[in-house]
Amino acid sequence: MALTMLAVSLLVFLALEVNGESVAVKVLGQFSTGDQRHLWLAQNGYFDPLPLRYGRWLWGFLQGRWGVSTYYHAEVRSLIAPRLAASAVLMAAALAVIVPLALALGVLAGIRQGSPVDRVVSVVAILTTSLPEFASAVFLSAIFVFGLGWAPGVSTLADGFSLRELALPVAVLALSSTGYIARITRASMVEAMASPYVRTARLKGAGPARIVLGHALRNALGAPVTVILLQIPWLLSGVIVVEVFFAYPGFGTLLYVASLNSDIYLIEACSMIGVIAVVSSQLLSDLINAALNPRLATERRAPPRRPVEALAP
Repeated sequence: MALTMLAVSLLVFLALEVNGESVAVKVLGQFSTGDQRHLWLAQNGYFDPLPLRYGRWLWGFLQGRWGVSTYYHAEVRSLIAPRLAASAVLMAAALAVIVPLALALGVLAGIRQGSPVDRVVSVVAILTTSLPEFASAVFLSAIFVFGLGWAPGVSTLADGFSLRELALPVAVLALSSTGYIARITRASMVEAMASPYVRTARLKGAGPARIVLGHALRNALGAPVTVILLQIPWLLSGVIVVEVFFAYPGFGTLLYVASLNSDIYLIEACSMIGVIAVVSSQLLSDLINAALNPRLATERRAPPRRPVEALAP
């Protein structure tokens, strides 16, 4: 994890900081003079060796010194915190819909493999997964905003938290993810229902509910949990389309505005936070999988087996 974050931080630095002249233009403006840029570069250590600059930049980021936004004219750290909180609300609402719906559909299709229910769930899952976010946003807006007038066209949250304004963004995100997670859950349930311990439970007279909930579901949750946790970094970056479309004041909109206006320090901070989210979700996925399947933890703690030849006298 540390090596992954270090490698990505190096890529971010090389992409945005290696050309000091470009950084000076973005910070001071295109109408700044050559002397002003040279003085700024000297004051901020851009004439130092590249490894020293990278180490100083990384240490500053770890200490929370993320610079000042050239577009908003405010500390980057003060800008990111409320936007992350807004995106966290949207992500939590989306996951609250996606996770139970996807698991229910996947389990229902998995325990009835080959039935009409299984085929309907599979077809709907494929259709919704193949539909990009901007298309589903336009489609839902045409129906519920312009057609029926049930929902507002924007989700600015100008008057505070509003479930009515969150409904369409959450629906768009749910359409994009629910089908994929349902398909993964279905595949895991099909495999679990065909396992020997499920057949043994049936021979012992266990009821369908006990077989599904007590035996098959726990062992089938490994892959779906991994995919669900991978949705966290996807939602953090994938909500850019949804947030911009509905004018939602979240992290995705902030990154979009920073990219449009070449706000270099804000782009760097957003990129690093995205990396932290991805790595953290991977760690959480490993921990939950170990809790769901104790054999993984046992195998990791067990000492390596000695070859048979080494046991000979």
